Amino acid sequence: MKLNKFYILGLVGLLSLASCSEEFLDEPKPTDSVSSEVVFTSLEGAESLLSGIHRNMRAQFTATDAAGVNSLYYARTVKGNDIIQAPTWFLFDYANDNREPTYRRPTFSWQFPYYIINQANSLINGVEASEEISAEDKLYLVGQGRAIRGYMYFQLALEFNPTFVGNETSAAPPVYLETSLDGLPMTTLETLYAQIIDDLTFAVNNLTAARLGKSYLNQAAAAGILSRVYLTTQNWSGAQAMATLAYGGSPSAVLNAASYGAGFADLNNPEWIWGYAQYDDQSNYYWGAPHAHADHFVLSYAATFFNNDFVELFSPSDVRNTFLDGYGVGDITSYRKWISTKFTFEFSSDFGVLRTAEMILTHAEALYQQGDEAGAHDLLFTLQSNRDSQAVKSSNTGGDLLDEILVERRKELYAEIGVEWFDAKRYGRAIPRTGNSRVGGTAGLTANDNRFFLKIPQSEIDANDNIDESVNSGR
Repeated sequence: MKLNKFYILGLVGLLSLASCSEEFLDEPKPTDSVSSEVVFTSLEGAESLLSGIHRNMRAQFTATDAAGVNSLYYARTVKGNDIIQAPTWFLFDYANDNREPTYRRPTFSWQFPYYIINQANSLINGVEASEEISAEDKLYLVGQGRAIRGYMYFQLALEFNPTFVGNETSAAPPVYLETSLDGLPMTTLETLYAQIIDDLTFAVNNLTAARLGKSYLNQAAAAGILSRVYLTTQNWSGAQAMATLAYGGSPSAVLNAASYGAGFADLNNPEWIWGYAQYDDQSNYYWGAPHAHADHFVLSYAATFFNNDFVELFSPSDVRNTFLDGYGVGDITSYRKWISTKFTFEFSSDFGVLRTAEMILTHAEALYQQGDEAGAHDLLFTLQSNRDSQAVKSSNTGGDLLDEILVERRKELYAEIGVEWFDAKRYGRAIPRTGNSRVGGTAGLTANDNRFFLKIPQSEIDANDNIDESVNSGR
């Protein structure tokens, strides 16, 4: 019998954790060291394991371009047209040529989420079986675990399948709800999304605003994740409800234009709903994308540039216009023409995952899709006028209004979460390479291109009796 080696990795990582001190239990901190003897005997012990899981989500994993949650997002970011990646890490992602079964991107994008899912399952199953943890604390802890599990299954759905609508019966990654040494067969995309929605709905219904810190999930963060899922499944009313819950429903109260120029490296940014803190003693060093790639003013890769077609979308008065000709490149066709000051890099630069502005734009898109164009316009302009004192409310309607919302998402979230790729994929749109793109049109993506998703890793095929080479037929 073949064993699922990725589940073995997660299980061994959990069972080999070192002892936990009383000092740690008094004040939980991100770590990957906690004794199995204390994990499920108290709230504090389980929170220690929870801290370790979140530490693993933001820690170095296998390589600079396969580091953690940030690497999932940055690989998607460079697959679009707005961002130009110089020949360095993420090079093959930029070329949309990193999807074969033996390549690092499919291996990491499969192994890393399952590694975290296995630990989330250990938390969920252990807490549910505990006789010492109270019923109230169980709901809080299981809600945290299921939020993590649903979030990671969503990453697998995005990475290894075409978009949801129209592909519900396509073969999707297996669903594990407990730790296992046996590989399960592929499921369907419909089944996978049902599990994702069930996990995140449970989290939203059972979590509150309370959490150990912004690196942890609470009700608002879980709702924000679920709003992204509902955008993908085109549940527009669900997307509206979850986005509103995530940002609070009052757009002007949760926007802070001044924070946009602060370097996007501080978890205390008032617009951040969820993010990951980095510490000098737990740093990712140069593994931290986008900061280590996009900052050209410190010792870093200085590898991220911006397409001139994208730069032209910004007015001079827009606070998000952080672009400059940092190298004095006069030739507008040079891919090195535009750099950005949006991200500042230090070994302790924090990474943002979910922001209020994204949720406001999700709310606007959901209103548009439900026929409330006036409401969508109002929300859109609330954000636009916050970012640009000279903004003028547009009169777009129909498809033009939707396009304006999607462009605003690109302008607001560039180089953060791969929004250009995410939106094109869920709407079945192409991403042609234009402007001063470094590799021209050959690496662009056509509508519903198979290169929007990855092939199943050969290492999983070799390890799992229930999956064979035929799984990649047609991929």
